[in-house]
Amino acid sequence: MILFRGETCFVIFNAFPYNPGHLMVAPYRHTAEYELLTDEELLEMHRLAGKCIVVLRKTMNPQGFNLGVNLGKVAGAGFDGHLHLHIVPRWNGDTNFMPVFADVRVVAEELAETYRKMKEAWD
Repeated sequence: MILFRGETCFVIFNAFPYNPGHLMVAPYRHTAEYELLTDEELLEMHRLAGKCIVVLRKTMNPQGFNLGVNLGKVAGAGFDGHLHLHIVPRWNGDTNFMPVFADVRVVAEELAETYRKMKEAWD
């Protein structure tokens, strides 16, 4: 579910989102080393993160955001061979007991519906 393709990076939905609208920005170049990103990749990655925030505000009205990069498996990288920047929209009270008691995350909207709304807003 690629939302946008840029010159050096692309925006994709997280298939296992922490919250609805959880996006990732990744360079096309396969690398796990943040310090080896080119200036062009770094600039586009962060500009696209800014655009993600604009689109998320427009479509989902979050109250805040988490942005982060997990470098290495021990740091939480689910796909530790390809660096990516997470953009996670947040709302007051968006955490609940399900992950603690049942190891399950509850997402309030189907991924395809969120994609449709955000693709329309992005374009």
